[in-house]
Amino acid sequence: MGQVTTKQVMETFELDLISGEEGIGRHIPISDISRPGLEMAGYFTHYPANRVQLLGKTELSFFSMLLPEERLDRMMKLCTDDTPAIIVSHGVPVPEELVIASSSRHVPVMTTPMSTTRFSSLLTNFLESQLAPTTAIHGVLVDIYGVGVLLTGKSGVGKSETALELVKKGHRLVADDCVEIHQEGENTLVGHSPKLIEHLLEIRGVGIIDIMTLFGASAIRTFKRISLVIDLEIWDQDKTYDRLGLEEEKMKIIDTHLTKLTIPVRPGRNLSVIIEVAAMNYRLKRMGVNAAEEFSKRLDDVIAQDTN
Repeated sequence: MGQVTTKQVMETFELDLISGEEGIGRHIPISDISRPGLEMAGYFTHYPANRVQLLGKTELSFFSMLLPEERLDRMMKLCTDDTPAIIVSHGVPVPEELVIASSSRHVPVMTTPMSTTRFSSLLTNFLESQLAPTTAIHGVLVDIYGVGVLLTGKSGVGKSETALELVKKGHRLVADDCVEIHQEGENTLVGHSPKLIEHLLEIRGVGIIDIMTLFGASAIRTFKRISLVIDLEIWDQDKTYDRLGLEEEKMKIIDTHLTKLTIPVRPGRNLSVIIEVAAMNYRLKRMGVNAAEEFSKRLDDVIAQDTN
């Protein structure tokens, strides 16, 4: 899981730092954002102190109605050792009591001209992306007809060569050798390439090639949602491979189960065409068209007729 500091948020959204500069390096542990309305009224029993606190016009208009001694008390309780930051939206002036409390507790206070709802949505999306569970897998990620296909298999099985042939056919490379994956939401995995090897492809005997330089910007993608895993393995004559496609194998990555196909590799097999067809067939299945089930149904009908 990634880490986000208050300073990163400040720089990303161009926020103005008002006070509490000493705490600008605090970590933000979760993506949830709190709008402390009940806390302004004095209820701190279930105060989520470890969240970013967002103060809008509603909270501050109520705060201005409090007695002077209540204002300072509320802000002192709002600024804890666990509070990563307090952000005031709409460009509303920061109350003096909040400046005093944040300075004494070293809690960064920042302002944004954006509306509360708009900023809350943008910040939540940013934090969810940055704090999402992550992992890295040895493989190649290619965008084939809009389907993110993750090619896996032992080193030397031909993943990169197959990806190169797919790129020549007009598909787009996302990552080669190492695919960094983060879970953006429930059942949503997004893969991208490490910066060091972005746009690069390794072909044994040729070396490192730059896909974007050779084939243009349309041949690459920065990131892609992963929908299908295709495992390439050397053909084993003693192993029985699926010939109908009725049983769907799954592969678990982080907390998401992805459809997995195992394709045997041997001389004479056109892997790029097979993988193209696999991607198209995956799309058809998601649209409700399943050739394997249709064939099985036809077969059952023929058997039933012969029995009668």
